[in-house]
Amino acid sequence: MARVKRGVTSHAKHKKVLKAAKGFYGRRKNTIRTAKAAVDRSMQYNYRDRKVKKRTFRALWIQRLNAAVREYGLTYSRFIDGLGKAGVDVDRKVLSDLAIREPEAFKAIVEKAKSALPAAA
Repeated sequence: MARVKRGVTSHAKHKKVLKAAKGFYGRRKNTIRTAKAAVDRSMQYNYRDRKVKKRTFRALWIQRLNAAVREYGLTYSRFIDGLGKAGVDVDRKVLSDLAIREPEAFKAIVEKAKSALPAAA
């Protein structure tokens, strides 16, 4: 059986790692040993932060809604409760966007949520 030399595959693997490490600082971008460690860690951060990004944006939408709804004499939690009771099924992202870009439409939604809440609160 013929002998297999592994230089081609090793070189390809190293190239792939170094390409991913492009833009890193110092030896992390051009030494395979440190680059591999740096790329592995960066992939862990990448995976984790794709999840964190969703949380961060949801928090932002909630803060915007709370600020927008307080102009109409409600709090965020009462507003969401009113939406649920009114049967309005719109997510926070769209509501936040409406509050910024379409104030009239948002006001109509707030009034609908307000009317679904009990009068004495």
